[in-house]
Formats: sequence, C-alpha cells, structure tokens
Amino acid sequence: MSAAPTLREAARAKVNLCLHVVGKRADGYHLLDSLAVFPQTGDWLEVGESDGLSLELTGRFGANLRAEPDNLVVRAARGLAELAAVPARARLVLEKNLPVSSGIGGGSADAAAALRVLARLWGVQLDAGELAALALRLGADVPVCLAQRPTRMQGIGEILAPAPRLPECGMVLINPLVAVATPAVFKARRGGYSPAPILPDSWADAATMAADLAGLTNDLQAPAIALCPQIAEVLAALQADSSCLLARMSGSGATCFGLYATADIAAAAAARMARSAWWVWGGALSAD
Repeated sequence: MSAAPTLREAARAKVNLCLHVVGKRADGYHLLDSLAVFPQTGDWLEVGESDGLSLELTGRFGANLRAEPDNLVVRAARGLAELAAVPARARLVLEKNLPVSSGIGGGSADAAAALRVLARLWGVQLDAGELAALALRLGADVPVCLAQRPTRMQGIGEILAPAPRLPECGMVLINPLVAVATPAVFKARRGGYSPAPILPDSWADAATMAADLAGLTNDLQAPAIALCPQIAEVLAALQADSSCLLARMSGSGATCFGLYATADIAAAAAARMARSAWWVWGGALSAD
C-alpha cells in the first residue's frame, strides 16, 4: 500500500505585470520580454513514497485535468527521475485551486513544484543548468516558476534576469472561467513588435509601480479579448473600482489582475467583485 503524502509544496500563480512581444524566431516561437511576479495564491502539491508513480487530482479545478492523458506534473516527475537516474516512484496529490488555461502559469507552476519537491523526496542534487534545461523542455514558463520570485523573462522564457525590487502591495485576480488557448491568441495577434520594456531598479510604493507599468502593455490583451469578450468585462470591473491602481490581463488570458496599495485593500476589493461566474482572489503580492 502506498504511503501517505509526506511533503507539501506551493505552486504559486505567475502573473505577468507587462508582456511585450519583441520579435519572432525562425522556428516560429515569439520572443517575449515580461515582468513576472508570484502572488500568495496557487495550487499545492503533496508527495510521498510509493512503489510506482501516481497522480491524484483534488481541489476546485482538479476535475478539469482528469481527461489529460499525460499531466505536466507526471512528465516533470518522469523527466527528473530520468535525469537523476533514479526510479520514478512517488504518490502525488495535486490540489488544483487555479483555473486551467488561465494565463497565470498554473500547469507550469505545478511542474516546477514537482521538480522542487521530488528532488527533496528522492535526495536529488542537480546542477542548476541541468534543472533549468529540464524545466524549459517541460514548458516555456516552467523555468521562471522554479524560483517563484519576481523575475524579468526574455526570449521564449529561458532568459531570466533580476526584476526591479517590488514594494509590498496587494493584488486582485479575476478569471471569468473561460479557458483561452495560448496558440490561438498568438495567431490572432496583429501588428508589429514592441520595444523592450524599460524598468527601474526598484519602486518605492505601489502607486509609483502602477504608474510606471501603465506606460507598458500586455501585447496579447487585445487579441485575447477578441477571442474571449468576457476579459473586457473583467477589466471593466477592475477599472471601475476606485482603489484599483492598475488593471491588466496576465499572460495570454483570461485572468486579469488589479494592483492595490495593500493586501487588505485588495482582499476587500475581491470580496466586492465576487461573482458566481468568476474565480476571484485578493491578497498580497510579496516582494520576495
């Protein structure tokens, strides 16, 4: 009989405060320049020893993943086992709290959490470069999710650089519970490319950060809205809130975020904007 899970790892949501499409590679992959942050919400992954490799899905959105033939968490486990030359033996329980295909890196965060926690379970010590290469093979967003700290992402996600020092502030996340396919958003995008964002070394407070970010963009927001008009409704609700400092879509959608002066103000705003047809969260955007 398999042992009960013994280790627990957070898989925090990844939010793109800005996302510029700056070019395109010869192989068709778009080149991005984005500031990624990790608010205090996400999925949880528990692991324990087992004779084989299994995955149990729980949480509000767990059922949405049960039809997947090869979950990214399982692929991460197999990839790590192969790289470390250890048996792929673990019982995994994924508590899926984040909406699926929502532009906040849920699957990538889950895979990164699997790499972190299984390395502990199996006593694996890998070279940082090897682990980063494995993460990139799993998905473009997995490398940035490994560290779960504010990071500037470039290239297709493989070039990671320090982010500006963030102030303590709050964030509201809203998803209209409509899945948006990233390839379709890129295909719907029109126009040229954007310049790389100009970012300072730090921001003194949330208002200053929001003012600077207002001069930047998410280049995928307009095509995502064309495919999913509900995104515009979410943005309108955030923009109508008097305490919201900045409203924007994250990633390829459909989740949108609002920046707030404090975590308490964000939590209160989330409570005001709660709807049965939406997934809504409000709380802290930590600076670490």
